[in-house]
Amino acid sequence: MQNDPNEILIRPVITERATDLRANNQYVFEVPLAANKTQIAEAVKALYNKKVSSVRTMVVRGKFKNRRSGRVRMPFWKKAIVTLPQGESIDEILGPK
Repeated sequence: MQNDPNEILIRPVITERATDLRANNQYVFEVPLAANKTQIAEAVKALYNKKVSSVRTMVVRGKFKNRRSGRVRMPFWKKAIVTLPQGESIDEILGPK
């Protein structure tokens, strides 16, 4: 895997729960399955110029969807919750809190 920050942070996850986590300086990103916590922290530092306190990762299991051809399993994906120090924020994702 390349260490390009744009390949590590695929997209920000914007859900109700992820938006609520912003109050605690936590931001949620979709990342590749092979990405580790160090690579994710370096990507956030490179793209947003922010210091990272901690990174938590989890693999989200793919759901079953009904299609014309029958039941199809959606792919697994990895989610990273990045915590920034107190007073730091990433305004580029959704705008100011």
